[in-house]
Amino acid sequence: MTTGRGTAGVTNMTNSEGTWLAPEPTTLVLEPTSLCNLDCTYCYLPARKLKRDMSPNVAQAIADGIPPGWPSSGTLEVVWHGGEPLATGVSAMRELLAPFEELRRADRITHVIQTNATLISDQWCNLFSAYDMSIGVSIDGPPELTSNRVDWRGHPAFDRIVAGISKLRERNIHFSVIAVVDQASAGRAGELLDFVAATGCRYIGINLEEKEGANQHGGTPTIEQARRFWHDVFLWSNANPDMKIREVEHLLEYLALSPRSRAATVLHDPIPTIGWNGDTVLLSPELLGTHSSAFHDFVAGNVLTDSLQEIIDRGAELAYVQEFRGGVEACKAACEFFGHCQGAHAGNRFFEHGSFLATETEHCRTSTQAVVLALHDIQCERGPAR
Repeated sequence: MTTGRGTAGVTNMTNSEGTWLAPEPTTLVLEPTSLCNLDCTYCYLPARKLKRDMSPNVAQAIADGIPPGWPSSGTLEVVWHGGEPLATGVSAMRELLAPFEELRRADRITHVIQTNATLISDQWCNLFSAYDMSIGVSIDGPPELTSNRVDWRGHPAFDRIVAGISKLRERNIHFSVIAVVDQASAGRAGELLDFVAATGCRYIGINLEEKEGANQHGGTPTIEQARRFWHDVFLWSNANPDMKIREVEHLLEYLALSPRSRAATVLHDPIPTIGWNGDTVLLSPELLGTHSSAFHDFVAGNVLTDSLQEIIDRGAELAYVQEFRGGVEACKAACEFFGHCQGAHAGNRFFEHGSFLATETEHCRTSTQAVVLALHDIQCERGPAR
């Protein structure tokens, strides 16, 4: 699961029918290692038992390949997302960060690391602070809701995750949370959110379990379960305004737009995702490491031989990117929810249907449609405004 679910796959608005892929990303996703020390039952990564680490040469090529004009506004997020990034080791991670330091000091980039928190130590906290890193922790709630997060021996990881969170709090390092919700936990929104709030976290993103990559867990909530879950999330959010919930914030931001802005077409963020060896895929981080002879494993280029700008510029010519555009156009023509989600996400189409031309997915039903319908349900319960 990526850190940028919701509408993070789309960016600036455009009225140009010939342009739909943004010329620059807002986020780079980097895989410092393929290895993960956990074996979560719903993980989509097929090679997480293998330790294949990014070399400093690849990191240098990425940093050198960021064009002088990037970002045209704001800062570019460099998201370290494995595997388990901390399985790289503190010294090795410091070597990977070094090529980006001039960019960071110039406020052109900011580092984000998504971790299961089990390996957090004082040494890691020193590095987080030195590089002003934003930390995202993966935990699904109290022990019974986090039971899918286990190590390779099948032992629960909960206590180790909480120990890592405690270390962050001890060092006064702020963090956000990503939580995965399956059928078993879909009826327990309040417990999940109460637990996360008690950790000191003030921002959470919620990923309803998806069928993608290596995940055959089969715990995807139904749309009815999802609709009730988001209903409870909205009520909890209203009662606890200090906690920001990504999906709630995204929908409310969308509804706050003018009708014209809501109806506008947007540019899709290419979301370049760069593997340990420099191979780069576009549109969906979950495609990295996925085999497909029809789409040449989705590789758009390699940073050791191609610049990031070249990779993105040729992106619109790639067969899977073109096919995804066709799917997006089909969604736009038929779906009443299109304005909110803009046809994202590419990976779900492929993993659920084997084609990017597919339109409706389980993910869009549970994570877009159900969110909107849940808010509508609440409005109906409250009756017309007086």
